[in-house]
Amino acid sequence: MALHLNYREYAGPGPALLLLHGLFGRAANWGAIAKQLATDFTVIVPDLRNHGASPHDPDMCYESMTADVISLLNRLGINDAIWIGHSMGGKVAMTAALKDPSRVRALAVVDMAPVTYTHNFDDVLAGFDAVDLSAVPSRKEADQQMSQVISSPELRGFLLQNLQRDQQRYQWELGLEHLRAAVSLITGFEQPQAKFEEEAVFISGSESHYVTEQNWPIIQQHFPRASRCVVEGAGHWVYADKPQEFMRCLHQFLQSLDD
Repeated sequence: MALHLNYREYAGPGPALLLLHGLFGRAANWGAIAKQLATDFTVIVPDLRNHGASPHDPDMCYESMTADVISLLNRLGINDAIWIGHSMGGKVAMTAALKDPSRVRALAVVDMAPVTYTHNFDDVLAGFDAVDLSAVPSRKEADQQMSQVISSPELRGFLLQNLQRDQQRYQWELGLEHLRAAVSLITGFEQPQAKFEEEAVFISGSESHYVTEQNWPIIQQHFPRASRCVVEGAGHWVYADKPQEFMRCLHQFLQSLDD
């Protein structure tokens, strides 16, 4: 059964556009980008299941995550949308395009390919575990505890967005136990025989290794009209590393849809 996702809406004059975050992210990650896009589109930004303020559930397969988003579109009376997804959110968007293409007007995938990756997230999960939620008094202290495991302040800042305080103490808003159990599902990707025949773009960072020359033929197999835009100097978090260059790629693609 589809979950009732939390979402943010940025009302604009044009057609619907979805922004889907990646693993350990949340709708707020897209805030600055969503505001820019809202000058031309009605922008919908959900928290995917087990993330942000959306419900938790042990099922993390991409078909279920896609069903959640389509259920949200149904609630909003939206028949189809331009789907834009980063990382895990990119796999959700690709699943929608391949399994339910009538709901996808066009597709933009940010630093992700329709392949199974071999890495895990043990280092990130260890960072969450390093924070003593029973006693941590502040975000600053949580950051110091996490720094014993994760050296990058940027990555810690990203992860610590998920630290929320209720009346008693801090807690992770993520469904960490479900995400931990589903790592192989999240890094995997079922490759159906289907093709998405509409326009698609794959935006990747030049310093990232998620979209390679080796997996580009697989992308073209499933998305025959796909184009590619590489953002120089950007890593996996393309839109955060090089926001202007990322928006240049995205605007070029969105403008091409009207040609």
